[in-house]
Formats: sequence, C-alpha cells, structure tokens
Amino acid sequence: MKIKVATLFPESFDCMHVGIIGRAIEKGILELECVNIRDYSKDKHRKTDDAPFGGGAGMVMTVQPLHDCVNAIDPDREYRRIYMSPRGATLCQQKVVELSKADKLLFVCGSYEGVDERFIELDIDEELSIGDYVLTGGELPCMVTVNAIARYVDGVLGSEQSVEEESFSQGLLEYPQYTRPAVFEGLGVPEVLLSGDHAKVAAWRREKQLEITRERRPDMYEKIRPLIEAEAAKRAKRRKNGGKKG
Repeated sequence: MKIKVATLFPESFDCMHVGIIGRAIEKGILELECVNIRDYSKDKHRKTDDAPFGGGAGMVMTVQPLHDCVNAIDPDREYRRIYMSPRGATLCQQKVVELSKADKLLFVCGSYEGVDERFIELDIDEELSIGDYVLTGGELPCMVTVNAIARYVDGVLGSEQSVEEESFSQGLLEYPQYTRPAVFEGLGVPEVLLSGDHAKVAAWRREKQLEITRERRPDMYEKIRPLIEAEAAKRAKRRKNGGKKG
C-alpha cells in the first residue's frame, strides 16, 4: 500500500517509523511519504494561511498551496484523497477495513481554523474524523487512521488471527488476556484458560466479550443483539436435538 500525506509538519510523522508500522515501512510492505505543503506556497515567506472572509477568529489555510501540493504529488488522481476534518464521517472499524483495501491513499492534514472550502470541492474525495472533538491539526488523526489501516495490510502483523479476534472486528469488545505468571500479587488466571480445553476456552472468551460489551458499550451490544439471540436459539435447538446441528 502507498500512502502520501500532505502536511505543514512532516516531521510529526517520524514516530510512524518505529514499532510494527516502522518495520512494515522498512520491508516495503507499506510506503509512507510526507510532503510539506509550505513547499508549494507562492508567497515569498511560504505563507499558507490568511484571515477568513466574513471575519471570525483564527486563520484559514489558503487554497493555492493546498491545491498545488496535492496535484503535484498525485497529478493523475490515482490516490483516494482524504481530508482529516472534525466534520467528516467518524472513523470506525468498517471504514478502516474498507480503506485498507485501497492501493493508494492520500491524506491531507489541515491546521488553524481549517481550509478554504474550494480546496475540498476541487481536490478532496471525502472528509474523515476520528471523533467528536477538535485538535490543533490533522496530523494526529491521520496517524491514528494510518495505524489502524496498516494493521489490515497483508504482512504488517505477524498473525491474521490478531486482526480477526481483536476489539470491534466482530462487533464486540475484546475478551481479557493473560500470560505468565499464573499468579501475581495474589491474582490468578481463570482456570478455564489453563485447562487445555479449546472449546471451553472459546466459550469463555465469547461470554466475556458479550459481558464486557454489554456493560461498557450497550450501543454496540444492541446492534448485534439479534445475532446473539439467534445464536442462543440455535444452541438451544441443538441441545434439544441431542447435540445435532440443524
């Protein structure tokens, strides 16, 4: 996957070159290129902002540097262009999976009070937000989005199972995890996880997922309640039929 980022602060993305994402970049599984929008400003001071028409607080990023930057790094419009914006659609796991299937993504990080609307009309395919709050710029939201997407790119993670079983992938929050030692500060590991019975472990994990989701994210739980009830009905039917499927 090729990812390009247009930003006023390309050095902010240095942190993307460490850990799992950094290794993926080193191996060529993921390409990440950050471009400085200021390099495309025609102002002698490389200025990229101005006061908004109609008045108001703060400054607005001007259309010329943004337009020229994006079209210089994507002249043939091969990339899916995304502007990180508080008014955009909220990032969710479904959107993450959808974006991970793209070959080329171009993110634009705004600053100040936002960008000239004409830039969005001319050059942007969609606006995307990571939550109902406002930050000082689009860099952090972009990093969050790229990190989430990269985990679904083949070869980035060591195990595909990690993606399949993690929080939100099945509409449920993740079950509790434990590792050695078996007892720490008087707290032990649930016996079922030490039993070696994979069926019982799977059932325990599923129950914990349902329990945690129901308690912490009732909104998510309600969305999948029909599926949960359908599963329960099937299990009850199998028990009634003596364990046979159908």
